[in-house]
Amino acid sequence: MATTVMDLTGGVPEDREFVVAEKPDDGLRDAVNVWVEEENGLFAMRIGVEAVGNAWDRHEFWLDVAFADGRVLSKRGDGETHAPYGKDGRPTVRGTGPVRFECVEPFRRWNVSYKGPAAETSAQQLIDNPEFAETRWTDLDIVVEMDMAAPPWVPGSLLPEAAEALGGEQGSFMSPRYEQLFRCSGTLMVDGELRPFKANGLRIRRTGFRAFAGFWGHCWQSAVFPDGRAFGLNIYPPREDGGPNYAEGWIIDHDGLRVPARPVQVPWLRRFVTGGEDVSLVLETIDGRRVAIAGTTFVNVRSRGGFAKPVDWPADFPLVQQSHAFYTWDDQRTTGMIERSSKPSVMEA
Repeated sequence: MATTVMDLTGGVPEDREFVVAEKPDDGLRDAVNVWVEEENGLFAMRIGVEAVGNAWDRHEFWLDVAFADGRVLSKRGDGETHAPYGKDGRPTVRGTGPVRFECVEPFRRWNVSYKGPAAETSAQQLIDNPEFAETRWTDLDIVVEMDMAAPPWVPGSLLPEAAEALGGEQGSFMSPRYEQLFRCSGTLMVDGELRPFKANGLRIRRTGFRAFAGFWGHCWQSAVFPDGRAFGLNIYPPREDGGPNYAEGWIIDHDGLRVPARPVQVPWLRRFVTGGEDVSLVLETIDGRRVAIAGTTFVNVRSRGGFAKPVDWPADFPLVQQSHAFYTWDDQRTTGMIERSSKPSVMEA
């Protein structure tokens, strides 16, 4: 029997994997970031680098390592920019200070590492006081080797109504981007203990201008399962003016082919809790199937300070929570990501 080989490029040009090497126009952002969920839900992390044209010599970075018991190690800042060129002379490195991303093979293998301090906090403290005082520090040493497990998804590429929505103001909220699920192995050195691990994750490449003025919320979920099935979705809440809202999703079934889908049930953010929250979802594929996937967070971490603040910071601008979850599809269980945001006016007290 012939074996179908998955095209991990998804038709995206190879050069989009390479980082912006030279200083671009002010305001342009070139970002690499990953979500990583340990396969048993013991811990999870987010690591990212944001290279901004008007601060090109010191890229921004962020790190959160969240443990199932609610402990969180967090760091935000900037650092001296790493040289973007790899050993082969191509612009494959996006790094700053303690963080280094490297594209080993486009759309197939990436590595990321972090070596430096992180502030001690907790999921509950990030709810109570997201701008907490950094008074206790822990040294971290993280190495992650990623093997891509599905083709990249370019938002707006699957449904015509999604493309139309992103062609206007709604597209500025995420900027040109794609995301790709992966499996990975690595080591986490914390508290003097070396912890080898295996995990699942999502990698995002984003290059362009980004603006949040007018943003009103979202729900974004994705995961890959042990048998190769996978899903992803992103949706903005219904608009108050009745206009079309961006909504798009997909599944990869046993045949390895991506099928576009529409999110018909999603877990909007309505309260901040530290974990154990039902984040189940339902997708309806364009060929008429309804796919129900159960989800429960094992740790919820509110972003410190929320999204990048608009120039005129409105009182009802959405608050954001980034979380890591167990997902179950039929008899398969896995770990994956979920990020949501909602205006304070629609959230529970």
